[in-house]
Amino acid sequence: MPAIKSASRPFAMRLVARTLIPLVRTSFNISFEGEEKLPKTGAYILVSNHVTNVDALAVAYFVYAKLRRGPHFLAKENLFRLPLLGGLLRRAGQIPVYRSKFRNDEPLRAAREYLEAGHMIVIFPEGTLTRDPNLWPMRGRSGAIRLALESGVPVYYMAHWGSEQILPTYGSKFRPNPFKKVRILVGGEVDLDKFRKSQMTNTDVNAATEVVMRKITELVAQLRGETPPAQLWNPVDHGQETTGNFKKGNK
Repeated sequence: MPAIKSASRPFAMRLVARTLIPLVRTSFNISFEGEEKLPKTGAYILVSNHVTNVDALAVAYFVYAKLRRGPHFLAKENLFRLPLLGGLLRRAGQIPVYRSKFRNDEPLRAAREYLEAGHMIVIFPEGTLTRDPNLWPMRGRSGAIRLALESGVPVYYMAHWGSEQILPTYGSKFRPNPFKKVRILVGGEVDLDKFRKSQMTNTDVNAATEVVMRKITELVAQLRGETPPAQLWNPVDHGQETTGNFKKGNK
């Protein structure tokens, strides 16, 4: 990983943005609401729901073009193995997430270094595309919230809806359309003060993660104009794999 500087938009990131911004603008119509609730400077973690692989493009565009900050994502390891793209992603400040059990602390260590340098980190706490058959947020993984609690940085939550029209959650047919709307709604900071303890237990971290996912789900419900399920979907309860490729209806 390159040396981390306080400047939030390195040259490689600006280079990637020059390619991706026109792609986003011609692929869908993105709108924002509540962005004034996010800090203009300083370290924090921004969390959101994860519906399709287009989500990262929409959120990156929001952070880069609207907030004028450099988005740093925790991204799947296989993206970093691609020729040219892998090196460019690293130089642009993106962080690979390894599936190997021997290296699963490295992404959080790298993310912590970015936070210590005053950057913001974008995380999809579900860890993968939602397995919920109706595309509601599912249960979150605790790594992102543990990072926030241990590093002392605030967590801000947002949600988006509409990316499933561009790329189906369980499909690969890309359907760009500049008239299809992807809406982003920011909710503000999640109050996690009662979980910030000198001695945190797994129960504390899991409870804080549940709070965060509930907040995200409330925003998704506003965007959809629907009532969310009473319980967050848990893939394990339904015999589903929690990582890797997934097809709707598979168990």
